[in-house]
Amino acid sequence: MFDLDWVDILIRIGAAVLAGGIIGVEREHKNRPAGMRTNVLVCLGACIIALMECLLRQEMHSADPDGGVSFTVGRLSAQVISGIGFLGAGTIFIAQKKITGLTTAASLWTVACMGLLIGYGYYWVAGACCVIVIIVLVIMQRIIRVNAIKRVEVRFTHRAETLAYINSFFTQNNVKILDVDFHIETMADGDKIQRNIYTNLYTLHLPSKFSYMDIANHLSENPNILVVRTRNA
Repeated sequence: MFDLDWVDILIRIGAAVLAGGIIGVEREHKNRPAGMRTNVLVCLGACIIALMECLLRQEMHSADPDGGVSFTVGRLSAQVISGIGFLGAGTIFIAQKKITGLTTAASLWTVACMGLLIGYGYYWVAGACCVIVIIVLVIMQRIIRVNAIKRVEVRFTHRAETLAYINSFFTQNNVKILDVDFHIETMADGDKIQRNIYTNLYTLHLPSKFSYMDIANHLSENPNILVVRTRNA
């Protein structure tokens, strides 16, 4: 950890840029608010703080080789770990009761920790963490699919016929109906002809290999069904 030279410093800075860039490219590919440049700068900044602590400790060790002066390692790094939360919070958005950006915020915090590791010279640990982060961001969701409970809004006509079709579809695909809210409205259809439009709001639990897109695609094939969409609340 002592006796850092310029070569070591440049290697650590280059490794921080590389690690942050790898994570950032994946985030930018998915059009997330914190892309390649943000992740590179976060990782590089954390690396600089860790290098600063290493250089300060090296300088104090050179000035007092007997160890008469105490030096606490980690205070600056601790400020990075806590302070990066403000940057991560800026990537979290709430729109239409839906929260997005949590994964990007978490990846920024992890990138900062990787930068600290690289700054302290723990290349292999940082490299392993970088691989694990990529696996989590890219591969894990494809291997482990978790269907969160959502609400599906279905608007339709011809109540008896269409409800039988919907219930049969859910039963065949092991989709559990946890709750149903319904609404009926009357609309004019031509000269003084009225028809009822039914809206059912289903709260569903899906099997692991079934998605809400499958529901929308299948139900929309029925000519009596006018609208199929998911809702978070």
